[in-house]
Amino acid sequence: MKKGKKLYEGKAKIIFASADKNQVIQHFKDDATAFNNLKKANIEGKGILNNRISEHILSALKDAGIENHLIKRLNMREQLIDLVDIIPIEFVVRNIVTGSLTKRLGIEDGTKLNNPLIEFCYKNDELGDPLIAREHIYAFEWASVIELDYITEQCLRINDFLQGMFKGVGIKLVDFKLEFGKRKSDGKIILADEISPDTCRLWDANTDKKLDKDRFRKDLGDVVEAYQEVARRLGILHEQINNVRPIKFLKPTAVKIKKK
Repeated sequence: MKKGKKLYEGKAKIIFASADKNQVIQHFKDDATAFNNLKKANIEGKGILNNRISEHILSALKDAGIENHLIKRLNMREQLIDLVDIIPIEFVVRNIVTGSLTKRLGIEDGTKLNNPLIEFCYKNDELGDPLIAREHIYAFEWASVIELDYITEQCLRINDFLQGMFKGVGIKLVDFKLEFGKRKSDGKIILADEISPDTCRLWDANTDKKLDKDRFRKDLGDVVEAYQEVARRLGILHEQINNVRPIKFLKPTAVKIKKK
């Protein structure tokens, strides 16, 4: 499929126009960022893995009745997706306490929550994606009461589905970030963005080894190797993915991979 002009470039993806005004092409980059874009690196092969993992998960969610923007994967780095107007809120679903929640509330890292916790963050890098309340969302008309109730319900459904999916392959779904938008073609609210090790915290069920972007955030090394492990456990097999060799994370500004 022929790509049109670039419409938007974010930290990890680029959006291009397509022949259909209601559909766009989403390209997954190898760029890695953390701490609101303060830490950056290029990690060869990450975009390929995120594209494939996200396609696998979004396809499974669609089969389970969760509407999302994925139409189809075009190649190893690109997807054809529905064009949506993104709601400027990140919906963070937490099953286990870690990260910023530990820092904010002083609760011990790794504490399992009795029920999923959903937090709302205003999607704005310059402001550090600040935590907001429902009242902010209503006051600034980012979503109505009915819309927010619907999205919250969808978040819980997605969490239930993903917990089962990952538990079946020996992975704990610690927390994850979701985004929703209104589809251009009909205005319906649907799941958008991606679901991958970039947007989820995933721990090995037996060892608590981190299999997500925390390996980059915390300089733990083996970033691509961890993403590959998630893909392997999910049963995602493709020659080009298998040819993305494990790497060692070196510096925030330079990651190298050996060629075969």
